[in-house]
Amino acid sequence: MKVSIIGATGYGGIELIRLLQHHPHMRVASVHSSSQAGVSLQDVYPHIGGRFVLRDIQSDDIEGDLVFLATPPGVSSEWTPKLLAAGHKVIDLSGDFRLRDGNVYAKWYKKTPPNEEVLKQAVYGLTEWNREHIANASLIANPGCYPTATLLGLAPLVIQKWIVPHSVIVDAKSGVSGAGRGVSLGVHFAETNENVKIYKVNTHQHIPEIEQMLRDWNEQMGPMTFSTHLIPMTRGIMATIYAEAACIVSLDRMIELYKETYKHCPFVRVREAGSFPCTKDVYGSNYCDIGVSYDERTNRITVVSVIDNLVKGAAGQAVQNANVMLGLEEQTGLTSMPMYP
Repeated sequence: MKVSIIGATGYGGIELIRLLQHHPHMRVASVHSSSQAGVSLQDVYPHIGGRFVLRDIQSDDIEGDLVFLATPPGVSSEWTPKLLAAGHKVIDLSGDFRLRDGNVYAKWYKKTPPNEEVLKQAVYGLTEWNREHIANASLIANPGCYPTATLLGLAPLVIQKWIVPHSVIVDAKSGVSGAGRGVSLGVHFAETNENVKIYKVNTHQHIPEIEQMLRDWNEQMGPMTFSTHLIPMTRGIMATIYAEAACIVSLDRMIELYKETYKHCPFVRVREAGSFPCTKDVYGSNYCDIGVSYDERTNRITVVSVIDNLVKGAAGQAVQNANVMLGLEEQTGLTSMPMYP
């Protein structure tokens, strides 16, 4: 299967190339950039060698049967209709097709919503929870990095109605690569090193994406408190999730629930009692590691969910979705163990 990558010079795009290099059934046929057409990708990322020359995003020579759009929001909504009309399958790593309501998208992303008819075709690509629809899709909206960690951590509790619907608080932290490769004061070394910053307080665009999926699982779920922090590290997301228990639970029952829920999900690993994951445990991999705890004193459940934001939070999940879409084994090309230290 020939694939093309639009937006290959971003962190998500170059991570796709790294993962697909060892994929036995997919070959990167062309890479595209709106700003650096004609440039060798080696000049942008010397570590990859001199194999690829960037093509103009405007050109008609997109060779892939499957196209990954690793572009900023607003770009993929323009190009996806053209790609679908030309017979390509599309996996969009931006946020353009994640929200089913165009008005909600316009409010949170401050951009013109995508074509409504195309939006209706989009399947939300949280692989562990939507395999059947992904397998029959032509357009997949790859989830955001924060939603991936948060939703995988919350799903069992929400579906079983073990938590009070309006009690969810998410304290999430991300490495600097989550901000992309663009240069700005917010990600300047002197501003981020030895510093922790909260950002987009109560305004993060991933909030409606998470709430939309939570309501799909349990219509009683209401708004949540979601806070994001920038941590001085390159990769990784940790979502620490708090919710009030709606029924009598025990730690053993919770761990049993999570293990049973994810027993057929090769990329979700559930910790034993008293063990909690850190971001290094999933560095460079497509795993999501989850640890849980229950505090009888406060009647609160704590869930700790970690991913690599560029892999399970972006390119790795995109490849995982492509595997399901193409009828391949879900783990194909993604079995590398995490890098440590």
